This record gives sequence, C-alpha cells and structure tokens, in this order.
Amino acid sequence: MHLSKGSFALIFAALACVAGKAAGQSDPLADARGALKANRVAEAESILHNYLAANGQSADAHFLLGYVLFREQKPEESLNEFTAGAKYRRPKADEFKVIASDYVMLGGYSDAERWFSEVVKEKPDDSESWYLLGRARYSESNFQQAIAAFDRALVLRPEYVEAENNLGLAWQELGDRIKAQEAFETAVRWQGDQPADAQPFLNLGALLTEAGQDGQALTYLSKAVALAPENPSVHEQLAKTYTRMEKLPQAETELETAVALAPSVSPLHFQLAQLYRKMGKTDRANQEFAICKQLSTTQSSGKTPNPFALHDPASKP
Repeated sequence: MHLSKGSFALIFAALACVAGKAAGQSDPLADARGALKANRVAEAESILHNYLAANGQSADAHFLLGYVLFREQKPEESLNEFTAGAKYRRPKADEFKVIASDYVMLGGYSDAERWFSEVVKEKPDDSESWYLLGRARYSESNFQQAIAAFDRALVLRPEYVEAENNLGLAWQELGDRIKAQEAFETAVRWQGDQPADAQPFLNLGALLTEAGQDGQALTYLSKAVALAPENPSVHEQLAKTYTRMEKLPQAETELETAVALAPSVSPLHFQLAQLYRKMGKTDRANQEFAICKQLSTTQSSGKTPNPFALHDPASKP
C-alpha cells in the first residue's frame, strides 16, 4: 500500500518548522522561508537557487531547497540537495524526515525506514515519525515491526486515528482478523459523530464483507463513500459488497463510478465486464473486456488508486 494526498498534506504541516525558522531576518534564507510560509513555493525555489549560485557551501540553503523540492514532489532533485548540503553539516531530525519522505515518494521503503529510524533516535517523542516509520515498515512487509512503531505512536499520541487504522492493517496482514477488526472499530469510534477520515470505515467494511457480514459492511462503506466520494477504492469495495448481496444495479453504479474515477486501471474494467455479463449486458461486457485487453498491453496501473494510502508518501510523505 502506498502513502495518500492527505498524507502529503500531513507531512507538509509537520515539516513546516523547517521553513519557519528565522522568520524576521532580512536575508535570502529568511525570504525563502517567508515565501514558503505564504505557500509561494516557486518563489522560494528561485530565491534559493540564486543564493546558492554565490553561496554553494551553505548547508542550510541546500537543505531548505531540498525541502522546497520535496514540496514540489521532486524527490530525486530534493535528495540531490540534501546530499550536497551533507558535505558541510549533518542533517537534523526534521531534515532527515524530509529525506525519508523523499524515499517514500520514490518507493524506496527500506531507505525510508532507515532515515525515519534516525529521526526517532534523535526525537523519540515524535509520534508522527513513529507512525511514518511504521508505514515504511508496513510497505516492506515487516508487519510485526510496523505494529511496534504504531503502538509507540499511540502511546505518544492517544487516539491517533491514522496509527490505529494502520495497526489494524498490519494485524490483518498477519492474519489476525479479530485484532484487525478491533483496531478499525476503535479508529472509527475515536472520530466521534463528525468523522473526517474515511479509511477506517473502508477497511472495516472490506473486512466485514470478507467475513460475509454484508449488511454491517454496507453501513461502514456507505459512510466511507460519503466522506470520500472521489476515492475509486471505496466505490470498488461497495460494488463487491452489493454484488455479494445480489444488488446488481447498485453494484453497476458503483463500479461505473470507480471506472470513471480511475479509467486507466485495467482490473476495474475487468470487474465491470464480468458484472455486465452477469446482468446479461453482453455488448457492454465485450466493450469493457476490449478496454481491459488494450490497457493490459500498456503501462496502465494494475491497482485501484487509493488516496488514503501510503498513505500513504505519493501519499505520505
């Protein structure tokens, strides 16, 4: 599973301290930080490039430019700046967090785990870094170690919904359905009457569907789609549940929505083709099978995009 856009927003906020130092100083680095604080990212990049042209040995400038490039989702360029800056001083914990997040964007989860581990060594009370370390370990299929990191995050930040939800995912991967369900239910309960995170609802609904508890699953999945109507994974899972319940027109609507949201995902077209065939819509089924075949010969995605996912870095960093 990959980190989500929501996860990127979370990391941007958590690393804002990198851009917030020396706000009142009248120098180029302060100007760049001010531009970042105002979300003028391109302006900050321009300031830093100009400054480094004459001050190439400034570790602070290289690291700040690395953060800017991370904000622009340019992980390779960002890492190059951190490499350049590291010639002149060792990165600090918040800078290591950016480095680790760059590796998340690149799919280099072992490297991400290494650098998030450095962060928690230097800042052992940073709950978010423990959570992100858990996500990196999860992506490397180190589920027991991921659970340890999520547990630590939860000790440091009680009712940390994202950590509890990911704890459930790790238990699910280890085959412990009871602990997984308990974690998802806890993450749902912690959100109260005005939830904002649809992921625990989606995960709990999917788990209940697998257990044959379709009615209960539908309750949680309906909430998930209300919270995240643009997430194709939610519509895909709803379609699976409706299909199990033999509510084929509802399943058709959900799968068609998923396909519209993620048209390059071949398995969605295949599922829709199968559903059309089951409903007796042979011509439409053949059309979807043809699209599926065409996509399978290209570099289209084989997995439904989930913007919650590691959330995930593109998602988290």
